[in-house]
Amino acid sequence: MSGLVLVLTVFLACAVEAVEALTIVLAAGTSRNWRSALQGSAAALVTLAIVVAALGPAIGMIPFEALRLVVGALLLVFGLQWLRKAILRASGHKALHDEAGAYAKEVAAADAAAGGGRGIVTDWYAFTLSFKGVFLEGLEVAFIVVTFGNNQGSVPLAALGAAAAVVAVTGVGLAVRAPLARVPENSMKFAVGIMLTAFGVFWSAEGAGVDWPGADAALLVLVPVIALLGLGTAALLRRTDTAVPPAAATTVPPAPAAKGSMQ
Repeated sequence: MSGLVLVLTVFLACAVEAVEALTIVLAAGTSRNWRSALQGSAAALVTLAIVVAALGPAIGMIPFEALRLVVGALLLVFGLQWLRKAILRASGHKALHDEAGAYAKEVAAADAAAGGGRGIVTDWYAFTLSFKGVFLEGLEVAFIVVTFGNNQGSVPLAALGAAAAVVAVTGVGLAVRAPLARVPENSMKFAVGIMLTAFGVFWSAEGAGVDWPGADAALLVLVPVIALLGLGTAALLRRTDTAVPPAAATTVPPAPAAKGSMQ
């Protein structure tokens, strides 16, 4: 895999997570307390740094083939989940992800929550809401960086893609002080689902001892094939729905009048 493909893949995957984390932080900051929301975000980032510093070297000690098999299987599970949801949304079987709606929901919950602080934190609710949002989404970012970086032997490049995504999304979000509702997140999730599924198939098969024709160049075939399968499935689901006619009303002919009855 080239460095550019690695950076782009990590960038897209991490951008999706960054948008979701930013939505939570913005809701906590605008509806409650910006200082507490930013304190929660900073605490989450410090905790993530400790977790990555502890687990990153441990992952690197796993035998390479075993690492590829395990990571490939995990990526395949995550990728298929993302791809399934993207197909259902594209075909109309699942509502599109609405970042503005998610923001409004978080704001409503924050407005209804009780106030109060602890220690140097003025608003504990804003702190914990931001901490949980940044930490949980950040764990997924860390997983993507560590797995892609270790598998390709280039953690710095994977970290560069993640950092660029986080900085870009955070910068835009804080500048407009609103959720990034116009970001085509559903399209991004479709693309990320395709990429994660392709890498999951590639790495898990390699870990099981498969020699791909052309080595990394096999991804140039896997990615478009999985993309065509995903798009084709979404189109088929849409066509199936529109092809089913509404149930026709059944007309029951009136029963013949009995002989001798009055007409």
